[in-house]
Amino acid sequence: MENTRRLIEIMARLRDPENGCPWDQKQDFASLIPYTLEEAYEVADAVDREDFHDLREELGDLLLQVAFHARLAEERTLFDFEDVAAAICDKLVRRHPHVFAGMDFDSDMARLHFWENSKLEEKKAKGSQEPEGALAGIPANLPALMQAQKLQKRASRFGFDWTEVSPVYAKVEEEMAELRIAQESGNKEHVQEEVGDLLFAAVNLSRHLGVDAEAALRASNRKFTQRFGFVEQRLKTQHRPMAEATATELDELWEQAKLAGK
Repeated sequence: MENTRRLIEIMARLRDPENGCPWDQKQDFASLIPYTLEEAYEVADAVDREDFHDLREELGDLLLQVAFHARLAEERTLFDFEDVAAAICDKLVRRHPHVFAGMDFDSDMARLHFWENSKLEEKKAKGSQEPEGALAGIPANLPALMQAQKLQKRASRFGFDWTEVSPVYAKVEEEMAELRIAQESGNKEHVQEEVGDLLFAAVNLSRHLGVDAEAALRASNRKFTQRFGFVEQRLKTQHRPMAEATATELDELWEQAKLAGK
């Protein structure tokens, strides 16, 4: 663990009040949040691209955020990096008695119930004031698609779910019809509400099909970016700005982009 110790020492040096880096000295827990989230997404991007050289670097950048937060906490005598590592080690052992304590579970559902109960007991032990409902503990600031998946998955563990996919398709169609009615009414707030319901239903369908909605949308975003770039480049070779192309020309180039992508 030589490099782990080295990372901790470097972080302490960067935060040194007299000889450290001015930018690092100015940071606090709140100011680091955007960087921590950005690094997590860059890890996800490297995985999506299967760029494992880049993944190694991005994981390092994410680890830096952990070390930075731990250093801030250590300066306030709250905890340090070793405490962070100890906490996750203890949690993993505690939540996996089937691996570390010889406990047997009859099914995956039984194992999941143990996991959820363990989380509730941990919160009680910490004196958490959060609500103890089935959906408690899901972060409110997660990306909306990811949060929807977690809410639905958690509710499913308590039997609040469809047992087959056909009613989920029907729900998506129902929400689409309601959105059309809302759009015709001209009520923007109602339209927004129905768009949200449609997206929530689409996430539910994705979950029932065994697809991660967040990953699926990221993939579609990449595909759109690549195809748009293809169209843009073709027009550029013709020395024409995209704004001058007709809708028919853009459609034809888009079809070419789809074929090129295949």
